Amino acid sequence: MSDPQKTFPVSWEELHRNAKALAWRLIEKGPFEGIVAVTRGGLVPAAIIARELDVRLIDTVCMQSYSDDHAQGQIKVLKDSPGDGAGWLIIDDLVDTGRTARVVRDMLPKAHFATIYAKPSGRPLVDTFVTEVSQDTWIFFPWDIEPQFVQPIVKLKRP
Repeated sequence: MSDPQKTFPVSWEELHRNAKALAWRLIEKGPFEGIVAVTRGGLVPAAIIARELDVRLIDTVCMQSYSDDHAQGQIKVLKDSPGDGAGWLIIDDLVDTGRTARVVRDMLPKAHFATIYAKPSGRPLVDTFVTEVSQDTWIFFPWDIEPQFVQPIVKLKRP
């Protein structure tokens, strides 16, 4: 897969608003016995959705697929979740190529899978999502970035 051509920075406020929008879409799909957050990206959205849906039972599936340089490598399952997922809600921040989603789907085939963002390649693997972004877009989540000082435009134009 080539490097994404576009970037899409997401603020904490935007993430919170979109997680609440996802919760609104999920109300009719429940009630859910519990939530399985896909770590690490699904942890923050899962906390927001758990609050909005009044779900107290939260588990995790822990996997690693991306390196720090955005290259997708071998998927490593660090912790799975028992059962077939019946009555459970899987939450992740994003479905990208679908490689990680396929592993989670195979692990918990009867769970309802929801993400905030979906790219076309992975979209068929999730049941509910809020926003679709193009496949060549890299989403920068608020936990991946920090604000930095930028010179005023007028100073950038001076020789």
